Amino acid sequence: MSNNPQVKATLEHIENRERELADQAGQLRDRIEELTRQLGEIDTESENLRITRKTLLTLPVPSPATEPEGPDIPDHPAYQQILTALADTGRPMRARDLCQALDLPILPKNTEGIRSKLKRLVSRGTSPSPNPACSPAPALEDHLAPMTSDPCPTSTSKRTRTHVPHSEGRAGCRCGGS
Repeated sequence: MSNNPQVKATLEHIENRERELADQAGQLRDRIEELTRQLGEIDTESENLRITRKTLLTLPVPSPATEPEGPDIPDHPAYQQILTALADTGRPMRARDLCQALDLPILPKNTEGIRSKLKRLVSRGTSPSPNPACSPAPALEDHLAPMTSDPCPTSTSKRTRTHVPHSEGRAGCRCGGS
């Protein structure tokens, strides 16, 4: 090296600058390696998506008949109210309980109307129970033994079942349904 102080300072400055540039080049090479790795991952995923698209386009389209049909709910809003009441309580309900839940007077016409709607829902596959009179417990009539020719459970003629009070009334019952 030279003894000249100016040349010495210039050479030191050049060495420092060379080190800085070498560091910057090393950092750029590291970034290039990272970006190359990321680019490879993106290319691989893109190729996978292309293959998936190609595979899906070659699959046959399923026919509409193979899709399951939903239950056929009647258009009247009472049916939706019944299904909502059953879902809200989360417990078995009889027609009388549903009348109370729907704020209907407990009258034979209302309970029989609810019962017929429940039967229709069951026949269409929308009721949570196969028993339309109660969801899911069996109906009152299912618990009783068959009776003789007298349809009134409170009459004095010979019966084959025990007396069961009923408040909903019974068609042909001469006792008044109380």
